[in-house]
Amino acid sequence: MKTIKTIMRPALRDQVYESLKKAIVTLELEPGGRIKDKDLASEFGVSRTPVREALKRLEDEGLVESLPGSQTRIAEIHLEEAKNAFTVVAALHGLAVRLAIPLISDEELTSMEESNAQLAKALDNKDVQCAVEADDQFHAVFLKTSGNDEIERALERLMSKIRRLEFSKFSSVGARQSIEQHKAIISACRSKDLNLASSLMEENWLSLGRILIDEKDAKRENEPSD
Repeated sequence: MKTIKTIMRPALRDQVYESLKKAIVTLELEPGGRIKDKDLASEFGVSRTPVREALKRLEDEGLVESLPGSQTRIAEIHLEEAKNAFTVVAALHGLAVRLAIPLISDEELTSMEESNAQLAKALDNKDVQCAVEADDQFHAVFLKTSGNDEIERALERLMSKIRRLEFSKFSSVGARQSIEQHKAIISACRSKDLNLASSLMEENWLSLGRILIDEKDAKRENEPSD
């Protein structure tokens, strides 16, 4: 029985972590909101231990903050952190493109075209969740084909900062711009133009960052002061 518990516990911790992370990224748990491990343990139907382990992992990723008096809250969205994240994410995706192009197939390019069409449809329906998922599917082709798992591991920590910004200030302008950029990336891939495709991919992420951060800054400046 002890062996079974040892095997199951990490899986349970990971399940709690994934559920909490999704709720934080999609803003179901709002920035600045207080959370209690006791309440979360009751909600998930688990002991406090896997909840505390999940919260520690989320704190290491900058999504959760510990406060004096054993209090915990969801971290605020920090624009400077998001800006820095976009820079690194753009470079990593550009690298993935460089590694993937010599190996990419016509079927994979077709898959990216389909994902881009799904992105356009999601935008027409104003479905943020589906739009984000379609965009992820587009980029996942390069990440998988690149054959370098370290790129995905590095992105996992960074993408949460970007996704929260996307959900907090979704920009149809930025997303629709991405549709055209994706088409140009696919075209460069078909031509096996490694440098162009990589450059276009980096700009795809950097331009989205500029739009989201500029709009977030403008919104903050227009908010009434206390």
